[in-house]
Amino acid sequence: MHNRSVNVTRRDEGGDPACWLDQVCQECGRISDRPGEPGCEHCGTGAESGTATGSGTATDAGTAAGTGPEAGAGRDRDAEGRARNARPRDGLGRPLPYGAPGVERQPEGVERSPRQALVEAQDLLDRGLPFHAHEVLEDAWKAAPEQERQLWRGLAQLAVGLTHAARGNAKGGAALLLRGAGAIAPYADTVPYDIDVPGLTAWAQGLADRLGERDERDEPVAAAGNAPRLCAGGARPTE
Repeated sequence: MHNRSVNVTRRDEGGDPACWLDQVCQECGRISDRPGEPGCEHCGTGAESGTATGSGTATDAGTAAGTGPEAGAGRDRDAEGRARNARPRDGLGRPLPYGAPGVERQPEGVERSPRQALVEAQDLLDRGLPFHAHEVLEDAWKAAPEQERQLWRGLAQLAVGLTHAARGNAKGGAALLLRGAGAIAPYADTVPYDIDVPGLTAWAQGLADRLGERDERDEPVAAAGNAPRLCAGGARPTE
């Protein structure tokens, strides 16, 4: 089946976020219940400066300061008219200045079969691009039937946990890894699409434990070197 765009609700158009990429406090690692508002309600970081929770990782600082193309001129849109930040991003999804060379993001709203989504996400994880893998898994979550939505949401959260860990945010990475592991755990007995739920939960717990032992002087973990295998036996999912 050819990949094609579908009309799915996106988080930047008011949809429920699958992964909380921009809702993790860089300081305490906890997930905000009021994303976009100044300061972390858990530890208070950013309250005095008016910085929104997670703004160092995924929000558009240029727009917030009134300096980007979005400031006062409407939101950036993709080729199909969907709201999407046009700032380039690096290999871990961090915003770069407008005009800087970046790593191309995954197209949004692409319809893939579950196995196609797993193949594409695994390839991106193996290449050290967990942020891009999360975009594929988030599309799968948006398109999944109700009984599978928590599974795909959890997989997207695992990819975002690895993204935060590779960016150097050990606390936030560990928090999202554990949240993602908890989301997929109920599927351990059903093994949908040969997804290795027990292996992924063990991987997430192990990486979260290692992140908890690190301090700010340690180098961030390598994304490719710590990439999980999504399917049982370490094999790639078959088409």
